[in-house]
Amino acid sequence: MLHRPALRPTADLSPGPPGRPRTPGLSALRTDLAASLVVFLVALPLCVGVAVASGVPAELGLVTGIVGGLLTGLMPGSSLQVSGPAAGLTVLVFAAVQEHGLAVLGVITAAAGLLQIAMGALRLGRLFRAISVSVVQGMLAGIGLVLIAGQLYAMADAKAPKDGPGKLAGLPRLLLDTATSPQGITAAAIGTGTVAVLVLWPRLPARVRLVPAPLAAVAAATAVTALCDLSVAKVEVAGLAGVVSLPGGSELAALGSLGVLGTIVAFALIASAESLFSAAAVDRLHDGPRTHYDKELVAQGVGNTVCGVLGALPMTAVIVRSAANVQAGARTKASRVLHGLWLLLFAALFPAALSVIPLAALAGVLVHAGAKLVPVKALVPLWRAHRGEALILSVTALAIVTTNLFEGVLLGLLLSVLKSAWDTSHLHVGVDERSDGTVLVTLTGNATFLRLPRLLDALERLPTDRIVHLDLTGLRHLDHACRSALESWEERHNRLGEATVVRVPAGV
Repeated sequence: MLHRPALRPTADLSPGPPGRPRTPGLSALRTDLAASLVVFLVALPLCVGVAVASGVPAELGLVTGIVGGLLTGLMPGSSLQVSGPAAGLTVLVFAAVQEHGLAVLGVITAAAGLLQIAMGALRLGRLFRAISVSVVQGMLAGIGLVLIAGQLYAMADAKAPKDGPGKLAGLPRLLLDTATSPQGITAAAIGTGTVAVLVLWPRLPARVRLVPAPLAAVAAATAVTALCDLSVAKVEVAGLAGVVSLPGGSELAALGSLGVLGTIVAFALIASAESLFSAAAVDRLHDGPRTHYDKELVAQGVGNTVCGVLGALPMTAVIVRSAANVQAGARTKASRVLHGLWLLLFAALFPAALSVIPLAALAGVLVHAGAKLVPVKALVPLWRAHRGEALILSVTALAIVTTNLFEGVLLGLLLSVLKSAWDTSHLHVGVDERSDGTVLVTLTGNATFLRLPRLLDALERLPTDRIVHLDLTGLRHLDHACRSALESWEERHNRLGEATVVRVPAGV
């Protein structure tokens, strides 16, 4: 008998009064409240960091995070996925700002959002469900490695290189510079201490663990920094007033440029791919309701349209925040909506409260979150059982580190397709030398170009002075490449042999 695993409920499903819809219980709301604080702590440095790396004011990243929580978070599609500015679009945004100007960025983002809405309405989002587990795990691992490499620099109050290979190559230099810098040593100690608290927190008594580990770690690091008056970099946010700018007529006129239109399409496709690939990954992290891909695509489009109108950064669903949301125990979409509210309150009303948080502590939270995304323990068993899948996982992760998220996932998908084609193209070549001097060659399975070398090797070893009968009735598929190869071999065999005949059943 098969036993289905128990699913973790996403809400209190106990019957309510007749005629009233069932709503989440208080326990779910308390869990979501705690999870929202964790996501807020993870989202804050990402919003600011992505904005700075994109060449725009840090406040615009916060605006995108707020819209991702308060607006996109309320919409249907995925209940636990968290949206905001993403590192995967940083290069595109930076290039767009340099080429077209910051004012036109809003128009590009809004138009890309409208295109996403149209794609969702046409039900194109479901196409992204065709993604293998290895690609999803490789995507998570690649993002985790990039996140760790980048945040190690922030833990030492150092500036990180822009690309993945540069971050990895610069780690030895970072270690040397940190060891010779008093401020670097102090910041590294704060970041390392934050990671230590996060690692040890699950081993503490249950009463202590009622406080989310990232919240406790950041609070402790902030308290130590303030009490000891440590000289380290802290969060710098001036406030949201004055950064929001609505696009005008001159910016809208840029839509007539082919370069701008191309950038819009690129934004829409890459943002959609990242969001829906992230949805596939998040669905594998929890047992709650699955993502409705078309509705999620529309939700992302609405969010990007509003972000564009406000002149902010484009948004995608971000796997780092989404994974943190799930791991913190979120059960409904309330957690992601509340995280947007915390971003709004702290950034708009109390920016000074953020300025006491050391960046090294927030970087420690991200390093710990990134480490959880790398499936180190699962990789060895996967290699022993399915080496092809392990290879796809590793190549996808390395490609993301060396290129970017979109290209890395595309490479992983390509490898998955090739592996599937190879696995399904089984071909057996049987050779039977009969007592009457003839040779019977039987082909069974799928004769595709992937098995062409094996097929030709077997045929070319046959004697040229014997009658050869080819039995193709056992073939389920014979592609054009193999058919052409068989016909060429038949012609050559008849020409070289002495009165030999190769009989290929017609109609195959």
